[in-house]
Amino acid sequence: MASAGTKRLALIGAAAAVLGAGVYLVLSAFNENLVFFYSPLQVERGEAPQGRTFRMGGMVEEGSVKRLEDGVTVTFRITDTGASIATQYRGVLPDLFKEGKGVVAQGKLGEKGVFMAKEVLAKHDENYMPPEAEAAVKQAHKEMSAKVHAQKTAQGGMK
Repeated sequence: MASAGTKRLALIGAAAAVLGAGVYLVLSAFNENLVFFYSPLQVERGEAPQGRTFRMGGMVEEGSVKRLEDGVTVTFRITDTGASIATQYRGVLPDLFKEGKGVVAQGKLGEKGVFMAKEVLAKHDENYMPPEAEAAVKQAHKEMSAKVHAQKTAQGGMK
């Protein structure tokens, strides 16, 4: 018959083993779903992982966008001015996708160094602001202008 101390030690050991297995599974899943970002220059240098999904971002090279005959597949080049990578995407492109604009694509390097994108995100320009935020900024600007005007009027009336 095992003593209370031995039972407690076995229970603690089992709990530690279960906890360790859980941590291992979580970290393994996290590592599999971790997607790194690379520039076209880094991809050209071979720094991007082979056979693993990653993100590549840059500008859509002017004159590079071409639709294939199937009407769904699009080829284009992503550039960062240091390098230009041929990219292929099958699907509907975002409305903001245009030549000369920013883009982030997620996929894998395929044959002959062509980036096979599974997802394409068009980047807003640096001046973009969601309509709700723009309305809030305009309202705050109006309120601030009204306060400044009221202060100037009050100061002018005191003299």
